[in-house]
This record gives sequence, structure tokens and C-alpha cells, in this order.
Amino acid sequence: MMKRTFKMSAVALVLGAGAVLSAPAALAQTSPVVCPGYEKGKTTLVGERTGKKVQKAFEFYNEDLVDEALNVLYEIDPSEDFDKAYVNRFIGNLLAAQEGQGGKAYNYLVDSVKNKVLNDLEHAQTLKLLGDLSMQEEKYTDAVKWYNSWMDFTCKEDADVYTRLTQAYYESKQLDKMIEPADRAIALYEEPNKNPYVLKLTSYYERKMYDQTVLVAEELVRKFPEEPRWWTQLGMFYLQVEEYKKALSSFELADMQGFLKKESEAKALAQLYQSNGMPYRGAKTLEKFIKAGVLEETAELTASIANAYHAAKDFKTAAKLYAKAAAETSDPEYYRKQGTLLLIAEDYKGAVKALENALERGIENPEKVHFTLMEANFYAGDYRAAYKHVQEAKKDRSLRRNAAAWEPYIKEKAKNRGINI
Repeated sequence: MMKRTFKMSAVALVLGAGAVLSAPAALAQTSPVVCPGYEKGKTTLVGERTGKKVQKAFEFYNEDLVDEALNVLYEIDPSEDFDKAYVNRFIGNLLAAQEGQGGKAYNYLVDSVKNKVLNDLEHAQTLKLLGDLSMQEEKYTDAVKWYNSWMDFTCKEDADVYTRLTQAYYESKQLDKMIEPADRAIALYEEPNKNPYVLKLTSYYERKMYDQTVLVAEELVRKFPEEPRWWTQLGMFYLQVEEYKKALSSFELADMQGFLKKESEAKALAQLYQSNGMPYRGAKTLEKFIKAGVLEETAELTASIANAYHAAKDFKTAAKLYAKAAAETSDPEYYRKQGTLLLIAEDYKGAVKALENALERGIENPEKVHFTLMEANFYAGDYRAAYKHVQEAKKDRSLRRNAAAWEPYIKEKAKNRGINI
């Protein structure tokens, strides 16, 4: 794209001098300088000898014979400062349109403006071109210089130039200087352009100015509501400043519009539901995105959904999902959680089976599982098993007092029912 821009501009830039060629009316320019008190000076023309060769070079150029045009221009050895600047500018314009010749073009163009002998239109165009070429060649500090030089010389404001200047400040790590030109670009564009907003947002974000980042992100959503990423980024920035309800609203609105297509986005919405006290909706959200193919149905994700149902006090569904995760992985912790939830749901036999699976698979801190097994067996009426497990639970110092308190209660219940322990 940059190469094409230089190619298209070369004709206008050459014709702009009016030295030996008659510019078509279609290329007529407005005043190149709008500074207060500016008066257009007399147009300087190249000398006759230089002009003939420039005419020949332009004829080659007009036939797309750029190398031949350059060879003619290289042979010119003008003695006048204006002629030198004019020829250097012509060479620089042609080189700028060629792949890999940016550095060489840059040097010629710098030489053409250093003594400020070009006509005002040519000088102004070349300053802006030098800014663009500096960006292409990744000479970002130079780009800043040339864009500012163009504005200082012409007293003009251009939204695209301000945007490029903002980009140059970013690339040269002058983050604090990005805001002013970005704001000018935003103000000058007739139709909203996302680029200066994004650059402004980047400046604030990389400087950890998160409150200001949020304000720019909100403006992006207002100006470009059809763009999915602005909604999700706004949600993430709200999280950064701990505005959890606003973050949820952003992700919900994005979801309603079908904008959430990434795994991280789907999980963020589900997590926001849970952190905002809506774990059931969090669980349903994860299930929806699994069905849509956005999320892969793994044992870990199944356990996350189970955890959400647990928080929503849907203990049976949570236990069922932990059982599914356990069956896929043989993870004893999933069996423990299944068993604990079945105990709460008063499915005592199911709880016993799940907890025994946890023990069989070598769960850490087995005494805690024994304590839960004691409860499940007790409520299931198996007092002998309850008594056996309470003995194991007592081996854990942190459980010993509670387990010891259960022991006489188990004996008494068993005795009342004629069961000998």
C-alpha cells in the first residue's frame, strides 16, 4: 500500500513544480501554506539545460520506464541550488515507488529540502513524503521530525498526518506525546476513524493509566458498535479497574450480538456471572459454548461447570458432572467432590460409593475422606461402617476432636437399634 501511494504521488509531485511541464487542471493545488500573513512567492523554474533532461526523464517515466528515467536524472549535474534540489526530489520520488529503495530515496529527498530552495508546494509535499517514507523505513524519530516540519511550514492540519504522527510517537516509545495528535486526528476526521482511538487507548494502557483506557474503550464501543473486539476489550478493561458489573454488561451485550467466538471470551463471561453472584448462569454459559463448539469439552471444564452448579446449590447436577470428570480421569479429588455433594443431597449410598472410589485411587489426606464416609454411612444406617471410618478419621490431628465427638453418638445409635459394634 505504501509503495502504491508513492507511485501515485510521483506524477503530482513532479508536475507540481511547473518547471518544464504544464500540469493538468485536475492536478491544480490549493495554497500549499496557510500560515497567517503568508504570501505566495515567485515560482522558480529549472534552467534550460536541466529542464531538457528532466523532460526526457519524465517521458520515460510516463511510459513506465522508470529505470531509464532514473538513468537520465543520475547523469544531470546541475550547478544551481534549485536545479539540484529539483532533480534530487524527482529521483527520490521515483525511488520511493520502488521496492527496497526506500533508504536511497530518503537520502535524495532530504538533500532536496535541506536548503529550502524548492517552491512552496514542492517543499511541502516533500516534507510530508519524507514523513511517510520514514515510517516505511522504520525511522520513527525522523518521521516525527518531518511531520512536525510539514505542519510548521504549512500551518495545515490533516487527520491522516496526525494519525501517522501518533503512530510514530508510539513506535519511538514517546507514549506521553501520543494523546495530543490522536485527539486532533479524532476531531478532524469527518467520519470516525478507529486508528487514532486505538493509538490513544494503547498509550494509556501501556502507561498503566487504566481509568483513561476505559474512557477511550467506551468511546470505541460507541463509535464502532459493529466491531466485536471493542466490546470484549472494554469488558477486560473494566475488569482491570474492578468494575465487575460493567464488565459483565459488556460481555453480555457482546454475547447477545453473537460476538463471543474465542475460548477466553466465553470463559470470561462465565466467570463474570459467577463473580457477580449468578453461578447458575455461569454454568449454563459454559454448556452453551461447548455445544456451539467454542469450548472443548474436557474433564477440567466439566469440573468447572460442576463447581458453578455447586455454587448455585444444584448439588445433584454438580455431583453428576464431577462423576463424569472422574470417570474420564480417575482423579480421586473429583470422586471426593462427587461424594461430598451426594452427601449434601442426601444420596448416602451414592456418596459412600464415590468416596470409596476416592480412597481406592489414593487421594491425599485420606482421613478427611474417612470422616465424610463416617457421616454418609451413619445417615445411611450402617453404624459399623461409620464406626470403622471414625477410627480412621481420628488419625488426623485436625479431625481428632470432631471424630471423637461422633464416636459415642455412633455407639449409642447402634445400641438403640440392637447393633453390636
